[in-house]
Amino acid sequence: MGLHVLRASPFTSSAPATTTTITRNALFNLPTRPYMISNLKNSIPPCLNRSKLRPFAIKPQNHLICSTGFGRILRNQPKRSLSFVAMAAGTGSVQKSEEEWRAVLSPEQFRILREKGTEYPGTGEYDKFFEEGVYKCAGCGTPLYRSTTKFNSGCGWPAFYEGLPGAINRTPDPDGRRIEITCAACGGHLGHVFKGEGFPTPTDERHCVNSISLKFVPANSEASQ
Repeated sequence: MGLHVLRASPFTSSAPATTTTITRNALFNLPTRPYMISNLKNSIPPCLNRSKLRPFAIKPQNHLICSTGFGRILRNQPKRSLSFVAMAAGTGSVQKSEEEWRAVLSPEQFRILREKGTEYPGTGEYDKFFEEGVYKCAGCGTPLYRSTTKFNSGCGWPAFYEGLPGAINRTPDPDGRRIEITCAACGGHLGHVFKGEGFPTPTDERHCVNSISLKFVPANSEASQ
């Protein structure tokens, strides 16, 4: 009976008054419209509920693009270590004609850097020089060596046991007796590398470099940071 009364319309039913009263009460107890709207709102998926939406912003990131063409995101790195990455140059990235090199190099620099010459032993500026800093290519300014890798070999030329990563190319001489080292960026002649001579260094190598092929930059200068 209760089920029958709930189905009846309050406007057309001819049932007794008590039955109508029950029907009216049932109608009054039905969920109100606001309640139904509230339920509908709660049924909307979270991704479509405007009250859940919040504006967003793209978080900027610091990108550093080297001259090699590779971009990297660098964070919380010491300023000094970043300088070597920022200034590193890719192989062959510095190209000049012979006339252009003659215009920017001294005659002696041109003879050694571009014509693969050698300075007299014991005459170079950096042979017995051990200040803290960075040694760059005298031709193009690319960082080549850290002062911490320099050691006294007694050979008459500056000696290093390793160069900065990717900064130096190695090419066997035509006679196969020695290995030439050149600046990877501009191809400038630096000297030769020797291995297995017994020096107490981490690499057991000696980069025998002409002083005139180098330009020293002190550690506390802006150019080395």
